[in-house]
Amino acid sequence: MKLAHLRPSARMLPVLASLGVLILLYAGGCVAFENFGSLRVLINLFGDNAFLGVAAVGATFVILSGGIDLSVGAVVAFTGVLIASLIGHGQAPLLAIGLALGLGAGFGALMGALIHLYALPPFLVTLGGMFLARGLAFVVHPESLSIDHPFYGEFISQTLSVPVSRRLAIPFTAFALLAVVLAGAALARWSRYGRNVLAIGSSESSARLMGVPIGATKILVYTLGGFLSALGGVVATFYMQSGNPASFVGLELDAIAAAVIGGTLLRGGVGYIPGTLVGVLILGLIQTLVIFQGTLNSWWTRIAVGGLLFVFIVLQQLTARRRE
Repeated sequence: MKLAHLRPSARMLPVLASLGVLILLYAGGCVAFENFGSLRVLINLFGDNAFLGVAAVGATFVILSGGIDLSVGAVVAFTGVLIASLIGHGQAPLLAIGLALGLGAGFGALMGALIHLYALPPFLVTLGGMFLARGLAFVVHPESLSIDHPFYGEFISQTLSVPVSRRLAIPFTAFALLAVVLAGAALARWSRYGRNVLAIGSSESSARLMGVPIGATKILVYTLGGFLSALGGVVATFYMQSGNPASFVGLELDAIAAAVIGGTLLRGGVGYIPGTLVGVLILGLIQTLVIFQGTLNSWWTRIAVGGLLFVFIVLQQLTARRRE
């Protein structure tokens, strides 16, 4: 029995648990470290993890449909190096960004079409997509490439940032993350498309009997996932001011982890986009705590995330069995 058949209060339990973990981690950091509770740390938590959050929203939609997307990190890297290369060759930034977003959406649509038309496993199709996108990123440019353009150096970094004090400003990347989360939540919650995605994730055979357009919905899910991965790459260029074909290896696993920690069921049919944001913030908080501690190896971040994943997977299974 899937969590999709549980009462709303039961389905919300993993989300509430993840929110509780977020609050405990933040409170513990404030108690343990001086200045951890400062506004700068809070703003950086959103700004530094914006590209992961944007990509994770797309990954959440794919998981809600019962699929998986392993190409997220490679598409983010390809988008970044493509934009940096185009701008370096004299193209206008908005044109480069538009082209990158279109390629990301088209790449996702291609994977979705292969999955639906030929009944191929999403794992294998998106694994091939991961290698393809990563290889294309190295073809575009084999090394890291900085972006030197007023659009990035002045307009994005300064004009679109909102100052809160003389030395502190809310970056544009944080607003981009919140906008994507709000739009994704509205799409999943209140649109017919969102209901179709959840129906397919809960039971594809039942959704077909209900008249849900399976093919169109699936292809659009991967198109949306590819678009948001590319948008995550755009946000990453705002954050890093560069593109690197070797970057973001494993980002797709971080996106999946954020979705699961945020209450999305890996089998599909149950999940909340705001929960994914909570999962992203938890990952960011763990990394920030490790940095503040100072003596721990950065790999402790992965260890902590792995432990949390086990806890939330077990919580989801126990909730389902209790209802059964």
